[in-house]
Amino acid sequence: MKFATKAVHAGVEPDPSTGAIMTPIYQTSTYVQASPGKHKGYEYARTQNPTRDALQASIAALENGKYGFCFASGLGATDTVIKLLNPGDEVVACNDLYGGTYRLFKRVFEKYGIKFHFVDMSKAENIHTFLNEKTKLVWIETPTNPLLNIIDIEQVAKITHSFGALLCVDNTFASPYLQTPLELGADMVMHSVTKYISGHSDVVMGALITNNDDLAKQFAFLQNACGAVPAPQDCFLVLRGIKTLHLRMQAHCANGEKIVQYLTNHPKIGQLWHPSLPSHPNHEIAKKQMRGFGGMMSFTLKDDSVESAIKVLENFKLFSLAESLGGVESLCGHPATMTHASIPKAEREKAGLRDSLIRLSVGIEDAEDLIADLAQALG
Repeated sequence: MKFATKAVHAGVEPDPSTGAIMTPIYQTSTYVQASPGKHKGYEYARTQNPTRDALQASIAALENGKYGFCFASGLGATDTVIKLLNPGDEVVACNDLYGGTYRLFKRVFEKYGIKFHFVDMSKAENIHTFLNEKTKLVWIETPTNPLLNIIDIEQVAKITHSFGALLCVDNTFASPYLQTPLELGADMVMHSVTKYISGHSDVVMGALITNNDDLAKQFAFLQNACGAVPAPQDCFLVLRGIKTLHLRMQAHCANGEKIVQYLTNHPKIGQLWHPSLPSHPNHEIAKKQMRGFGGMMSFTLKDDSVESAIKVLENFKLFSLAESLGGVESLCGHPATMTHASIPKAEREKAGLRDSLIRLSVGIEDAEDLIADLAQALG
């Protein structure tokens, strides 16, 4: 089944009681049993919910995975992955990553005896120095947030598995439409469903997908035992959003290419980050493992000043200054004070994230209007 067909049909069956083509919102906390332990497959809504089950099956299918699990947020999903570990274990993570992930790793889990190393993985072999018998997990984003670094998933997977560790890929920026990490050797995939998968800026949710039977059992246990589950209404909204994921991603990519071309030739732009650029150090890897380059990009101004960057951000009309990304509307952000403020300044700068950086999430509006907005904001 090809992607567009899966987006519309995977995991979704007509409601057996009414024939409703859309999965109903099962807004219930519990289920009646005929006798103790004798039920219809559902006992309590934290453990199972039919709307959530349909969504989990749909997301798993999109990633070409066997098992999908949804959580109340992307960080809820990430938290579940780290709960696979024990005190004394070590994690190697990419050094350019979402600020909330860094905060969870350093300020929540490090005090429980888990050690985190943050590494430039633009060259996969860089992780060799940090891998040892204590390494249990390698965590990567690709493209990374916000510098759009590309990491070779297949190569990192081979190195990771040679040390007996697991690889988790945060696939939020690409979405399963552009990239399927399980096929490249990842053991699990994480999504902030809030972003492209939902796509309409009206839901907060996370997901994990795997083909590994043992990991699936552990995720199911942790999902139920820790209880960070999404509400059925949110699951319904995401199921609706998924039906147009392929169409939205095509528009995000097309608009992204036009805006990259415009910014490349703009006299006020200093540096531009987007994997479509031939000058991108891992452009060829992006071409190999992705089916398109996406609508996320970052840039600095030629004068590289924070004041000028903030002035541009304040002058946008169509690009809304807001946290998040991946919605149908275009957003702009200032990572240093917004999405990545929880990372210490010295660590941000070590990874190449300057305070003057502007991040764009290009939406699906008419590209000409977005370019006009960029022109007036930069002007």
